[in-house]
Amino acid sequence: MRILDRYILKEILVAFLFGIFAFSAVFIGSGTLFRIAQYVTQYGASFSSVIRLFIYSMPAIMLWTFPMSMLLASLLVFGKLSGASEITAMKSCGISLYRIMRPIIVMGIVVSIFAIAFNEYVVPWANQAYADVVNYEIKNSASPQSREHIILKEIKDGNIQRLIYARRYDAEKNRMEWVSMQDFEDGKLVRVENADYADWTNNEWLLHNGVIYSIADGEMSHTMHFDTQKLPIQESPDNIIREQKKPEEMTMKELGAQIKIMRGQYVDTTDLEIELYQRITVPMASFIFTLIGAPLGLQPNRNSSSIGFGLSIIIIFIYYTLMTIAGVVGRVGIPPAYAVWLPNLIGAAIGCYLIRKAGRI
Repeated sequence: MRILDRYILKEILVAFLFGIFAFSAVFIGSGTLFRIAQYVTQYGASFSSVIRLFIYSMPAIMLWTFPMSMLLASLLVFGKLSGASEITAMKSCGISLYRIMRPIIVMGIVVSIFAIAFNEYVVPWANQAYADVVNYEIKNSASPQSREHIILKEIKDGNIQRLIYARRYDAEKNRMEWVSMQDFEDGKLVRVENADYADWTNNEWLLHNGVIYSIADGEMSHTMHFDTQKLPIQESPDNIIREQKKPEEMTMKELGAQIKIMRGQYVDTTDLEIELYQRITVPMASFIFTLIGAPLGLQPNRNSSSIGFGLSIIIIFIYYTLMTIAGVVGRVGIPPAYAVWLPNLIGAAIGCYLIRKAGRI
């Protein structure tokens, strides 16, 4: 049986790598090269910057191609085995369809786990590096841009000492709005300062129209109002904005921390929650597509690679349409944690049904 497993895995691996190259080429040709060309024509991007942009854009593209490639590999390999009557020959030797499918199921699980790790440790770093090249080398941003949700942390010996949150940074006014500062001692919250805004004046941040709350044993013990007070940070607006990350530049741990902080400020975190849960569901689609693709590849006249490629495009379109709908539902209906799993649950149910049906033939 090991010979059979190696034979099927070899066929799947070749088709999987072909799918990665094919789908990556589609993504690159339809979007990445166009954006890079714009940077060259509008900003005169250097050759080295263009090369780095191309390299940094690849991890995010490859992440989306993993599920697509597993689907294509499943369709092509099992279509080929079925068209050459190899599946029939295997069954005649007493090998069940479930046993025949085991190698590709295992590979689907392995690819999903790898994609989750890839999405956690490689993609955020590459996305941030891509943004840095665009903003600070190509566009030569001399001044920071306006931005929502500014978060600053001071950590010492692994313990947080101070947390500063601003609902918005206004670049035109050099102002952070709706500022909240929390001071900690030995991991416990001891003081909270809330202010309407903080201005960058004479190389320092000044809080305006604020209130100070002292916390003792989890309860507020004292309140003091102030008109103006210095914010104890030295970072300029440019440095502060550089420290901020977009959701696609954060790891799951960082996203979770950001969600916790924003919830503490009563800010809607639905979009961040959807982004967080999709860090798992999108890579898991590799396994889901395997469940769907393998039994579909067994259908008659499925040995043509062009038919397999076309069918994979249709299934991918349906899946990502469901994913978009689930995202909308997660914003207006059921909790995001449940909504983002709907496409995978539906896909898994369909895949299990198709496998069971194929096993009876």
